[in-house]
Order: sequence, then C-alpha cells, then structure tokens
Amino acid sequence: MIVTVTGKNVEVTDALRDYSEKKATKISKFFEKSPVEAKVTLSTERGKHIVDITVQVNGLLLRGEEKSNDMYGSIDGAIDKIERQIHKFKTRINRKFHNDNRIVISPPITPIEETSAPVIKRTKRFAVKPMSAEEAVMQMDLLGHDFFVFSNSDTDEINVVYRRKDGNYGLIEPEF
Repeated sequence: MIVTVTGKNVEVTDALRDYSEKKATKISKFFEKSPVEAKVTLSTERGKHIVDITVQVNGLLLRGEEKSNDMYGSIDGAIDKIERQIHKFKTRINRKFHNDNRIVISPPITPIEETSAPVIKRTKRFAVKPMSAEEAVMQMDLLGHDFFVFSNSDTDEINVVYRRKDGNYGLIEPEF
C-alpha cells in the first residue's frame, strides 16, 4: 500500500507521519489483491485539526474527513468514516471491481482578468472509468460529495449525477 502524507499549515512530524501511515494501512486489509493508494492531508484551520484521507483502489475512490481538537483523533475519525463506507457498500463494491477501464479528463482553465470576479482556487484531475448511473451514485455517496462526474457505460458520454434537495438524485446528460 502506498500512503502519501502531506501537511497544510502544519508541520508533518515523524510521529504524525508514522501514525497516519499505520492507520491508513488498515484499509488495505479490505482489498486483499488490489493495489491501494492513500493520500492523507493534515491541516489546521481556526484552531481545528483537519484530516482528509482519500483512498483509491482500482478506480474506486473512498474519502473521509474529520475535524477535531486533536490531530490524532482526526486521523482516527477519518479512517473510521472510510471503514464505515466500506462496510456499508461492501457488496456493491465487490460487484463493481471487475471493470478497470479508465479515461483521464483535464478540463481547460480560463484565466480570469478582473480581480473582483471569483477565482479558480483549485483544479482536480481524476481518472474516469465507465460506469452505470447507479454505480456513480454509490461512488458519490462514498466520497460524501453532492455531485459526481462519470463516463456513462450505456451512452459512452460524460454525465453528472447529483443529490437533489428532496433527497433523491438527478442525472445530467449532455446534448450536442
């Protein structure tokens, strides 16, 4: 298992790095033969210790974030959230592991000239594998996001699923 530990506004000590790696390695026991990669980001904001852990296994993303008054407690909380996700979606995760096709999408960034306009603060690049809308909803729930971009295996087009205010889900399909 590959574990990368980084810090934002906090020095990553050897003790924090060792503890993060030890805890993140626990997740690999759920995925015996698959390569597992974990990214642990430690940060502080307004006196809170924030830990964000993203685990990637065969194109499947799991994410846990925890804020507390103690960095070690935040690490434990983030790992616990990921383990709960794995247990909750165990059957569906096992069913979906057979498809390993991936496409990389990198959206273009347009520079903004006016200083008063909102600025793009962060760009994310991620592997997109073909999946059904139902699997995309599961992936969105695993990440704890309100939307998820994916390649629809039925139409071979990029789609977006999102969580509606009424608790249901929506699917956005492009028309050209």
